[in-house]
Amino acid sequence: MITTTYLFLNTTKKRVIITSLTKMLSIILFICCLATWVTAQTDTAMLRADVEAHPDSLSAHEDYINAFRKSIPGASYGNSDSVLTLLVPQYSLWMHQFPQYAVVPFALGDAYANAESPKAKPYLLKAIEIDPKFAKAYFDLSIDADRWGDSKVGNAYLLKAKEADPDNPDYAFYYAISFQNSNPARWRTMLYDLIKQFPKSERGAQGLYWLAFGTNVANEKVKIYEQLRNLYPPDKFGWSNDGMDSYFQLLLKTDPAKAIYLAKYMSGLKSENVEKKEWEKNLALAEKIDKAHLLLNKHQAVAAMKILSGVTVNRWSDALESVNLLKAESVTANGNIRAAYDSLLLFYAKSPHDETRVALLQYGAKLKKNETQVNQDVWKQRDMTAKTAHPFKLKDYLTGDSVSLSDFRGKVVLLTFWFPGCGPCRGEFPHFQKILNEFKGENITFLGINVSPDQNEYVVPFMKGTGYSFIPLESNSDWAQNAYGVRGEPTNFLIDGNGKIIFTGFMIQDEQEEQMLRLMISSMVLKRKA
Repeated sequence: MITTTYLFLNTTKKRVIITSLTKMLSIILFICCLATWVTAQTDTAMLRADVEAHPDSLSAHEDYINAFRKSIPGASYGNSDSVLTLLVPQYSLWMHQFPQYAVVPFALGDAYANAESPKAKPYLLKAIEIDPKFAKAYFDLSIDADRWGDSKVGNAYLLKAKEADPDNPDYAFYYAISFQNSNPARWRTMLYDLIKQFPKSERGAQGLYWLAFGTNVANEKVKIYEQLRNLYPPDKFGWSNDGMDSYFQLLLKTDPAKAIYLAKYMSGLKSENVEKKEWEKNLALAEKIDKAHLLLNKHQAVAAMKILSGVTVNRWSDALESVNLLKAESVTANGNIRAAYDSLLLFYAKSPHDETRVALLQYGAKLKKNETQVNQDVWKQRDMTAKTAHPFKLKDYLTGDSVSLSDFRGKVVLLTFWFPGCGPCRGEFPHFQKILNEFKGENITFLGINVSPDQNEYVVPFMKGTGYSFIPLESNSDWAQNAYGVRGEPTNFLIDGNGKIIFTGFMIQDEQEEQMLRLMISSMVLKRKA
């Protein structure tokens, strides 16, 4: 009835109604917000009293800090540093009032640490000064030390945490994995010691997952994944469940028949942790790949190509290259070399891999193309999809000078968006540095744009402590998203000497991906010299 009447009102009356409704909604929203704020203030006051009654209770502090955050209008993770700073007067009072309790400074330090704030350190140090056996404080300090660029100190803090709480598998795991890159043999030994000591801990499964990830020999990977599956049933351990997906991708390219067995095993598990439908899809995929191999071996190319035409693989899958090569093989067996060449050309232009390059040159030769002509085809494809990099003028943390993208005209630019609290970013830097060291003397520049200005205090010490060669520039996440479409860190780009983005959407975490980056950069260097 109201809707029908509204349709026949004149425009002026409609505007009056809309204005009235808008005002009414605004009033209702204000009342709701006010009620929420009053409730939050009441909760905060009650929890503050609880802390004062139990100053040694970490849970009481955590509840109070969480309630305080909710009581601040507009509080979010993005402004956690500023919100927590409002608590400093209260905690300064409590540290004076309860000097014997390490939990008091730790609670604020832990909140800062979880917000990845440089302000965490003095409160955490105060906590271990009061209680030299405070394992949680040592653990937070170890993570904070990595953000400052001091991994040696971070490892020492991890050892302190492990010694202070020897029955905690978390500290044992993180101390062990701290040797993953510096001393792989020690990391492996410590991991298997952890598995013996804590056979039912998720940390053992996590350790085997990362041990397999960091292993480059396929047979060794298979062995570790089998240990993971047998020691930590995937229906009960999350890291084992995740590991089985990686294992499946490996088997898909090395042993499709075994991939079928694994997919059947996983799809048969009865657990909410296992995505049964995904594993049923994996099973269908493995069966198609295995069948295609058998048909090609029997020279039944038409049937093989028909099966593979409907096969799709996630762009992040380790099996993507092998599936593309198999498709190209089936197309070639059907006499269409040009189609096989073009399909591999598209893949290689975006994600260069050694096996694909070998196949591309072979198919190119059948089309009477030499290596130079194949390279020209690759670059023609890249130039078609290249986009102009957004210009910028940003502050260099080390010099204070303004740095523009145009300053590096004529050079290859590796551009990464990061922030000191980003673990994957810090994990990626050693790989970047290793490859760039191989191109020493070439016209290549490495730029790193920090998107979290709240973490500015970390940047210069991080650069000096790690010795990484990138130029650290200051910006923020809003600019990164608007200018470069960055929605998460790390996000990486390779830009040519003309300011064109040639490669993006890549992460470098292992030797295989290092080789991909090596091929990317070398192709850009060679083109610039041509």
